[in-house]
Amino acid sequence: MNSKSLLRSTVLLAVAAGIAASPVQAGAVAHQPPSEGVQFVKMDRPQPVRESARTEAVEFFWYDCGHSQALEQPLQAWVERHRADVALRRVPAIWPGGPEEGVQRAHARLYYTLERLGLVERLQASAFRSIHTDGADLTTEAAATDWAVRHGVDAQQFRTAYRSADVRQSVDDAAAQFVRYGINELPTVVVQGEYRTSPTKAGGVEAMPEVLDYLVQREQLQTH
Repeated sequence: MNSKSLLRSTVLLAVAAGIAASPVQAGAVAHQPPSEGVQFVKMDRPQPVRESARTEAVEFFWYDCGHSQALEQPLQAWVERHRADVALRRVPAIWPGGPEEGVQRAHARLYYTLERLGLVERLQASAFRSIHTDGADLTTEAAATDWAVRHGVDAQQFRTAYRSADVRQSVDDAAAQFVRYGINELPTVVVQGEYRTSPTKAGGVEAMPEVLDYLVQREQLQTH
């Protein structure tokens, strides 16, 4: 088993173990409020938020993570419902020193290039689909540029953004944030720098939006 297979197996086992340990957890969210320590955790070290007018939600994801891909559509629908009161910020996951750090840094560079060009909403789902369904390797500048061009992006604009100092700095910052936020599972969403939830906590990817609804409401009640 290679390092990527081992990492994926570890994530899958964590999710399976979490669901097996609480078989009614996902259904319970609909009938009673999520509980701290069960469906979500309060972070030991709250993080500063970048958005003042709305509640901030920070998603840690990885393009090569099946559970991150599974969350993409439900999360987008959730964000659409909360356009007025929630600001979503995405952070591509990078385990510093982890077995997939090189791949994760390359995927983070692709993400921040799309962000710099204002193309995340249009191409985020396509990036997941290309990697998971088509088996695309988007870890080099040449491969990422070819992929972007096939999706209607100007090649020179993409290369310029991909090579930019801002994108390189954003990748380094993503690795530092992964450590500061204490991320141990993907995907993870942190609300207002204080509460985080993930598939094994929420009771599955499909249960995460309901937990996020509760956390946003809780945060807003505390601050108003």
